[in-house]
Amino acid sequence: MDSGKVLHRKKPDIPGAADMRQHQEVSAKSLDSTKVIRLLEDPLTANLKERHLFVLKKLLKRSQVGFLLKDLKDVAKILNICAEKVKDHPEYLPILCEALKICRFPFLKEKASDELKYAQDVIEFISHLGCLMRVSEAEVRQQIVETVKSFYNHVAPKQLHDGTDSATRTKPRTLCSNRFSRLSLSLQPTSPGYRLQLLELSDVAQTLLLSMSTLEKQPTIKLQLLKTLQILSGSSDMNCALILNARGAETICLHMNQPDPSGQVLVHSSEILWNLLERGSKDTVTAQLSSMECIVSLKEAFFHQLMSGFQPSDLQLRNDLLVITTLIAENPNSLLIESLFAKQLMVFATFPELKTHNPLVRNFKLSYNSEDLKMKKMLLNLLVLMSKDLAALQLYKEEQVMLALLTLVKPPAATAEQRSGLRHWSSIQQEELQLQALATLATIAPLMLDEYVSCLGNARLLLLLDWCTGQDSYFGDCHSFHGTGGRGSKKAQMRHCIRVLRSVTSLGEESVIQDLCDQGTINQLMGILMQMEASPDEEDLVTLEIKSDIQLILSALCESDMHRKELFGAEGVEMTVHFLKKGPDKFYSGLGHNKLILSTVDCVWSCIVGCYTTEDYFLVKEGVFLLLDLLVSSPRCVHAIVLATLLELCDNPNTLTHILSWRDDGGRTASRLLLQLWRLEEEELGVTRDQHGGITDPQRLVLRRYQEDTQLSSNTPSAAVLEISENLRSKIYSIFCKLGFLDLPGLSAKDYVTLGIIRRYLDFKVGEVWDEVSRELILDGVRPISPDQESLSAICKIAEDTARKVMTEQISILEQQRKEEACEEEIIYTEIKSHWKQRELTAKSWDSYVSKTSNYEILKEVKAQRKEDMESSRPKRTDADPAVHPAEHFVGQVIAAESSEAQAPAGVKLTLTKPLTQSPGRNPEEPAARDPEFFSSGSVKDV
Repeated sequence: MDSGKVLHRKKPDIPGAADMRQHQEVSAKSLDSTKVIRLLEDPLTANLKERHLFVLKKLLKRSQVGFLLKDLKDVAKILNICAEKVKDHPEYLPILCEALKICRFPFLKEKASDELKYAQDVIEFISHLGCLMRVSEAEVRQQIVETVKSFYNHVAPKQLHDGTDSATRTKPRTLCSNRFSRLSLSLQPTSPGYRLQLLELSDVAQTLLLSMSTLEKQPTIKLQLLKTLQILSGSSDMNCALILNARGAETICLHMNQPDPSGQVLVHSSEILWNLLERGSKDTVTAQLSSMECIVSLKEAFFHQLMSGFQPSDLQLRNDLLVITTLIAENPNSLLIESLFAKQLMVFATFPELKTHNPLVRNFKLSYNSEDLKMKKMLLNLLVLMSKDLAALQLYKEEQVMLALLTLVKPPAATAEQRSGLRHWSSIQQEELQLQALATLATIAPLMLDEYVSCLGNARLLLLLDWCTGQDSYFGDCHSFHGTGGRGSKKAQMRHCIRVLRSVTSLGEESVIQDLCDQGTINQLMGILMQMEASPDEEDLVTLEIKSDIQLILSALCESDMHRKELFGAEGVEMTVHFLKKGPDKFYSGLGHNKLILSTVDCVWSCIVGCYTTEDYFLVKEGVFLLLDLLVSSPRCVHAIVLATLLELCDNPNTLTHILSWRDDGGRTASRLLLQLWRLEEEELGVTRDQHGGITDPQRLVLRRYQEDTQLSSNTPSAAVLEISENLRSKIYSIFCKLGFLDLPGLSAKDYVTLGIIRRYLDFKVGEVWDEVSRELILDGVRPISPDQESLSAICKIAEDTARKVMTEQISILEQQRKEEACEEEIIYTEIKSHWKQRELTAKSWDSYVSKTSNYEILKEVKAQRKEDMESSRPKRTDADPAVHPAEHFVGQVIAAESSEAQAPAGVKLTLTKPLTQSPGRNPEEPAARDPEFFSSGSVKDV
């Protein structure tokens, strides 16, 4: 009460500023809120209404700029007491409304640490504000909604942050003379985001949502509450989570069709649902909206907007509701079909392509504007989402959805039946719908093949494909998602048309495939493919996708029929060879070259293999060489399909010659390449091998690493059998079975070690399977009878003995290799030694030559030694009768030979080191025919 006297006693220094200063002055010694609470709750003073009102007014008057953080706990109790008294005493209503108005201002703090210290009190206070919605008075509810909304306004009150006005700040002398004003400088408002952070931790959003059921007779406040909930849900993920925990999506949906004079309830309700979908859990929202009541409410809202909405905002709201419906359709538990909402939507999905007498569309007029186009595209998208449900497919049959889609995909020339005076889709809109319908057909057509065939789907798509390859001037202007990469051309239409054909043919339905082949689809597709390949345009993502899809379609058409493979013929072989020559250089380009490589190999497998005519032409074009080159340069993910294709081609006897004659740039043979791939595969699988690729454990021959740790069970398939289809080893083994295991060119000792394992691979797999059988029996506690047990043990023993035999062979191969290496090393050392010996002899000869030319004495000694050697080499004369032995001439040593142009032996000229010698019967005193001091020359002919 003393503080009250002080406030009345204080006179304003500036005329006209008294009221402003009373709003800004806050006493350091605030009114004791605990005494106020005791006054309100004490039974002795509980009925003193006038005193209560006097004290409460004084308390609010002293808190005009906001409540202190430390007082919020007591303020919440006071508000709660006033809310209870309002029911019987309306006099408390102004007090309660005034207190709620003060709550719009930021809370005040005395210290910087107060924000953290009183955070929990603030959370509880904000939660308590939501609980005050139980008061039925419209003014209180209005103030609560406005108060919560004010938290997001970020507009500071007109008062300054220190609680004084501008006039007071310009006159500091007055503040210094006033104790209360001087103390008010220590109070500061909380930070702007403080209340918002703590509001997210409270449950005010949840409480406000639950109070909607009490506002049936207060539409104005309900609208304000929806606006507040829209703000709460659009600003915080935590608020969305709280709203969803209270089943907020369902509550909003059920209340959005209630009578509303302003017409804004549906708008704000849809915005809240959008916020919950974007910031909350999408699955939770769709689950809450999938109930029958919500779908019926959503249906009523949609058709109300569809039939009565003509303004752009109405059309946008209609489309928003349709988007929410499509999101609900993604939930498999939705009741769109059971509520008949889907059936009614199908009528508009096929309008205006199909004429109908349904009363829903009798008075419905399309404006053909952008919003109507969006609605049409969303309805087509809804067809895709609902196609997972078999009941929806039956609904599509009844409403002739397939016929409507095929009508939409007609080329523009076929749909130009536009009469003057009638509104219709523009060319750009028509193109967007055409692409959207093609994308829808790619999903629905495989699910409704009977309707697709009955509506001549193949013929319509082939006509569209002819239009796409035509040379007429057409410039695509579509900016939609499905028109990506096709602007200025028909490439987008071709892309989606090929997609539909691929999805239809991928099922392998013989009637559909035969119908396509009868219409010449094989030659048409190959022509399109080579035409695109010859185009000078740079390859992009769309072009590569079209090429790979065409090859996949050709594979599906020719896979199971020999006649179609013959139709594929030489032109198809040249096409595949052309793409194989490109190689995998751009495999990781990200544009789709990897898919093109795989589809090309698949085309070889499906369209060429199995027909000897195309196989032989493929071999002539060196197709096997190209596959082996691809095997060398491609990544590991391509090896399986390439090896499988080579294995299929090995059934042709001419293929083996091509494989054995192939060499890569480094001279590596095909057999060596396959052995290296085997070793890499076993390394990838974690098979235990030594450094030379040999067996280390005869009990774990071909086991993968994970198989050793796998828990066996009789309910799971055999890991030993399943792994055959998961890796390359079985394919490599099968190819070697075709090539043979002997006389393979270009193999090293390490290759022969690996070849020994491959040769026994099947035996090892059989032993591995029987070992699994034995272990499974042990785990299941089953003991075979004695003969079976003996047979089982014998089989396992045979596999182990085979492994030991292979190990012995591998050791023998390695030992033989070491011997050969040692022999080669010895030969090399012998050659090196002879080379050094020759160099020594050459050096010694040179030294002798130098000494003879530089020292005359040595030259004489050498000459004398030579004469002595010559004399010693001559045969001694005998006294035999010369008549008995006729004279004969002998040729001495030949030191040089010269060849001439004449034929041998006449053309060879020899130089002799000794003169012609006579027979022993010659007279010794007769002079020799030639001087022995000179070398003589003669030809063989002369001799």
